[in-house]
Amino acid sequence: MGGVTSADVARESGVSRTTVSYVLNGTAGTSISEATRRRVLEAAERLGYAPSAAARTLRSGRSDLVLCVLPDWPVGPVVETMLDHLADELAERELSVLVHHVRGERPLSHLWRTVTPRTVVGLAPFEPGEVRAMRQAGIQVVGDDGAGRGAAMVDPQPLIGRLQAERLAARGCRRVGYATTDDPRVADFAERRLAGVRAACVERGLSEPVVIPVRVDPAAGAEAVAAWMQADVDGVAAYNDDVAFAVLAGARAAGLAVPADLAVIGVDDVPLAALASPPLTTVTQSIEREASYLAACVLAALDGEDAPPRPRDAPALVERDSA
Repeated sequence: MGGVTSADVARESGVSRTTVSYVLNGTAGTSISEATRRRVLEAAERLGYAPSAAARTLRSGRSDLVLCVLPDWPVGPVVETMLDHLADELAERELSVLVHHVRGERPLSHLWRTVTPRTVVGLAPFEPGEVRAMRQAGIQVVGDDGAGRGAAMVDPQPLIGRLQAERLAARGCRRVGYATTDDPRVADFAERRLAGVRAACVERGLSEPVVIPVRVDPAAGAEAVAAWMQADVDGVAAYNDDVAFAVLAGARAAGLAVPADLAVIGVDDVPLAALASPPLTTVTQSIEREASYLAACVLAALDGEDAPPRPRDAPALVERDSA
């Protein structure tokens, strides 16, 4: 069954489709009585009529849609927080956000040609050919396209790993373990964080970190903790807070005291981190500020202005009881 159309509203209200169009679009300079205007609006509300985004675009020559392209990443609290803040900030300019989570090899053009967004925001680099095609179609592109917002950015991932290792070393840990993720979609992030851990260990005169992939599962955490105990590891830097929770579960199963026997530190400062047992020491990435920056880039593009400077917030340690 098709959706309600303007023709349905015209029949329901007993006026022409032209009159319906004038009323629903708020067209100025028309001699439509207040009673007729009210009858059309009441009929539209009664029928549940809503004009399509494509129709609005054709009428106004501009779209109110921002397409946010999310790479094939796991969607957890950090990504959800970023998308929520981005949507909230753009809503203040009456812009709607459509999130596209990339899956498979289907070209992005299949989507943007269909939904006709005003702006496309990328959380990871676009293919150069895709960027050219979107711009040729009159779509503004905001993202890491090799010449955009990410070109001069200092990679925060090694800084995160460095903060973790330095915290463990400052606690007196003699050998560091690294609880990496088993999710191949974020392996690149994990490797860059591990590079920071390794660099800090070298600078502190510590041995090479003992790296073990850990599923977010108590049994996997227990297996990893047992292996680290065999290797005399007394401090673990986890890829993120979820992985750190598995390590904490493994430590409890082994009867270890955290942090006395095994210090544990995560990344992201998700809401549950403060509720862990013990509360999880972690590293925060200022996700809200990054979302505000993305929104500011979109609005600058819409207004024909230069993109704002990227905030220089560095990852920061959140001190709790686990490390």
